[in-house]
Amino acid sequence: MAKYQQLEHVFGPFIPPRPKLLVLGTFPSVKSRQQQFYYGHPRNQFWRLLADVFLDQVPESLEQKKAFLSRHGVALYDVIESCEIMGSSDSSIRNIVPTDIRKIVAEHSIEQIFVNGRKAEQVFYQYQPDLEAIYLPSSSPANAAISYDQKLADWQKKITGQTRFAE
Repeated sequence: MAKYQQLEHVFGPFIPPRPKLLVLGTFPSVKSRQQQFYYGHPRNQFWRLLADVFLDQVPESLEQKKAFLSRHGVALYDVIESCEIMGSSDSSIRNIVPTDIRKIVAEHSIEQIFVNGRKAEQVFYQYQPDLEAIYLPSSSPANAAISYDQKLADWQKKITGQTRFAE
């Protein structure tokens, strides 16, 4: 049985030159912590969703992911700086120390904030009630109630302002 661990965010934000968008998750998964970068679980749809939104190739390596984010002006971080968590389960998160999102936005002139999933949205507004973020359906494999196509349509509309349908 999984046990709670007290963990700190170990790899910090990814901020490319001239970021326009900031996408916030909750806290790195076990796979992401192992890889020392965001959305490391092979079943997480984050990279595929962003690639389809921006009509680009899905990045595979860490270098490709960073170049992809830089090309599209996308910064990444999480709403939680440290917490107690069991494995990768957002529902198990407790004793949260939030990230100072205001500082990141101010220092980097972020134009738009997005939250990836309901838990990220809930924590964001709990600790940053004066900021505004746009909710994106979670890219996590745990979010199987919504199809990939539904997620993509929502991500496209919210990020680019339009929906492109797959041919």
